[in-house]
Parts: sequence; C-alpha cells; structure tokens
Amino acid sequence: AFLKATLNADRVFIFDHTVRKRVEGAADIRGGGPRQPATRVHVDQTAVSGLNRVFEHLPDEAEQLVKGRVQVINLWRPIRGPLRDSPLAMADGTTVAPEDLIASDLIYPNRSGETYSVKYNPNHRWFYIPEMTPDEAILLKCYDSATDGRTRFGPHTAFVDPTTPADAAPRESIELRTLVFHKQ
Repeated sequence: AFLKATLNADRVFIFDHTVRKRVEGAADIRGGGPRQPATRVHVDQTAVSGLNRVFEHLPDEAEQLVKGRVQVINLWRPIRGPLRDSPLAMADGTTVAPEDLIASDLIYPNRSGETYSVKYNPNHRWFYIPEMTPDEAILLKCYDSATDGRTRFGPHTAFVDPTTPADAAPRESIELRTLVFHKQ
C-alpha cells in the first residue's frame, strides 16, 4: 500500500526479499542465511532483466502489463539502527551515462538473470543517509520501462564509512523487490 500510494501506481507485486547482515570475514553465500552487504556498485536489473521479471513472476498477465509503464523498485531499510556500519550509497541517476552501465550475467541453478555493473565516471554524484533508523526507508529504482528522459536505473552499493565508530553494530538490513505497474 505504501509503494502504491507513494509511486502513484496501479499495482505493486512483491517478488523477493533479501536480509543482509555484515559478518566480519564471512563469505557472501546465497541461500545459507543472511547475505553480506553488496560492496560492488551495481543495479539489480538491466533493460532486459527488468522486463523479464514481469514474464517470470506474472506470466499469465505479462503481455497486458508490459503495455503500461513497468518499474522494479526495491524498498531498503535497516533492521537495527542507527545504521553506522556499511551504509547504502546511491548514485544520482542523472549523473550516470548509459555507457557507464555494463550488463553482467547472473547464473543461478534454476534461472539466469542480468544486472548492471557500473563503470567509474568522475561525473557520478553519490549520496547516503547517515545513521538511518528502522523507521526510515529508501526506494531504489532498479528498472523503469519509461524512455522519456527520466532516470531508468539507480546504481547503489554498500561502502566502508571511515567515520564509523569501532564499536558500531554490524549492519543488518532488508530489501523488498517489487514490480510496480502504471497503466499510463
């Protein structure tokens, strides 16, 4: 309901979630409990994989749904706060050129996907919200089918904040991945 109202959407479909917890020295293992914060600058979807999500999760309705505007929006928030360890940074999408986005394959046992890796560009502007609390959330645009000049992809990453106190609690966060539909 929050996403539908905030984004003025006709429909929202939650298709996934990930809990992340930084564990010093642990590998990021999928399917084995909480995942580590993602420290690679990336976008969760590409122009191809974002649209494919509709066909993957709503196959009976996909042809009709993709006639309107489709977005993949992640709702991200800390589970505990204030968050001081491994905060999430977001690039200002208006500073990211299309050639900065490099499609990268993701191969899973049961499916294939694609994300964007992001090539360094000194023009990128980055932002983060220091000391986020669990009652605060960020919406990350991972895909937008609209091609009218608006930002379509939002690069993001966890990062090491040099001002983090040594006794800061390890980051724990959750992200919901959603398909957002607009009839237009």
